Amino acid sequence: MNRIEARMARVWTRVGSHMLPFADTTSAEVPMSRLLRLSLFQISCGMVAVLLIGTLNRVMIVELQVSAGLVASMLALPLVFAPLRALIGFRSDTHRSLLGWRRVPYLWLGTIVQFSGLAMMPFALIVLSGDTWAPAWVAQVAAAIAFLLVGAGMHTVQTVGLALASDLVPQKAKPNVVALLSLMLLLGMVLSAVIFGLLLADFSQLRLIQVIQGSAAATLVLNFIALWKQEARDPSRTQGRQQGDPGFLESLRALQASGPWNRRLLAAGLGAAGFAMQDVLLEPYGGQILGLGVGATTGLTALLAGGGAVGFILGARWLGNGADAHRLTAYGALVGVFAFGLVILSGPTGSVAAYAAGALFIGLGGGLFSHATLTSCMRFAPPGQTGLALGVWGAVQATAAGSAIAAGGIIRDLLHALDTRGALGEALSGPATGYVAVYLIEIVLLFATLAVVGPLVRGTGASRTRPQPGPGVAGSAHV
Repeated sequence: MNRIEARMARVWTRVGSHMLPFADTTSAEVPMSRLLRLSLFQISCGMVAVLLIGTLNRVMIVELQVSAGLVASMLALPLVFAPLRALIGFRSDTHRSLLGWRRVPYLWLGTIVQFSGLAMMPFALIVLSGDTWAPAWVAQVAAAIAFLLVGAGMHTVQTVGLALASDLVPQKAKPNVVALLSLMLLLGMVLSAVIFGLLLADFSQLRLIQVIQGSAAATLVLNFIALWKQEARDPSRTQGRQQGDPGFLESLRALQASGPWNRRLLAAGLGAAGFAMQDVLLEPYGGQILGLGVGATTGLTALLAGGGAVGFILGARWLGNGADAHRLTAYGALVGVFAFGLVILSGPTGSVAAYAAGALFIGLGGGLFSHATLTSCMRFAPPGQTGLALGVWGAVQATAAGSAIAAGGIIRDLLHALDTRGALGEALSGPATGYVAVYLIEIVLLFATLAVVGPLVRGTGASRTRPQPGPGVAGSAHV
């Protein structure tokens, strides 16, 4: 196998450089056109997120008549791979290949895995609906494999794509890159939601197959365009693994020793949970408590996305002007506390305006918070450990958010069941109790985030050992 790889590498070296997928230089000054092209991987990830959480969620329950519990279990499977983002980031930091790449092989691997899951998913779902002679467990296993592949591919692409973007730009430009990538993810979600809605308006199983497999093809095309000529070859990485190269656990310990990473990641996890717990409850709250119609509550998606976009843009502007990322993290959490207070207040007052404003500020606070925590991880990542730092952040953020979403639904249902039995007493009776309890928990989580991030804002967030710029890494971490 090594002889075949060496022969293929020699063939590539005979081709003109303009025909090869390698970037010519590692210049820190990257044009906007190149960054926009790289950000296409976020479009594909946003498309898959909408497909899983929105489109398939409804199609499986309503059109395919799959039980809601089984649907929830399938949609939660991609979360299994979230903790592996740290290992994926580490491997992309240390990968060695004959072509001298480290990020691109993992980006393409994640793309292929994501494509594979999407390619088999429609058939697995149709079998899961009962349209088969096979035993039920066969359909469940097939669907589980499809969802696992999609989740593994999406986590790999996002982690390594963020690390590659961080490699390409100087330190001062990182906040703008984070905002750009975040906005492209939102754009991918919005566009995909509209397109999927139009294509599946006249639903049929054949149309479902076409839509999902079209998404698989779009994943390949978008990600291929995104990674073309983005990473330069590094001759030092064409050799095999050296004896002194650190392993994953050793690198993780070195990362923790470079600064207060445990506190930084704890704040990211608490805040992510605080903002995410309401994800599946905000629209039902508007319908059940305020009596809003489906169209009105669906508009919340636009409010949340709009608030998030404003948060990303403001975050990029402030951080680009030298603002402290940890302080901006605290501001995002404070905005979230205010937002959930407005949502709670809208119930007893019957104020739709307070409800809408709360949704808008949830998006704004969440945008500021996620932008600031991601930027802080980019800024403080030691040389050669950008992928590991972003992978650890992604693992904490995705795991905390996914767990919080599930916990929010469970808490609301549990309190509703207790209320119907009269176990909560007259003072706490009513359909709003379960929702308000979840919102209060989110406020507590955001206050806990403020307590954790406080020492970082006061200056203890600085690295105990200031890293120096290394090969392929522009700038140094600073507060």
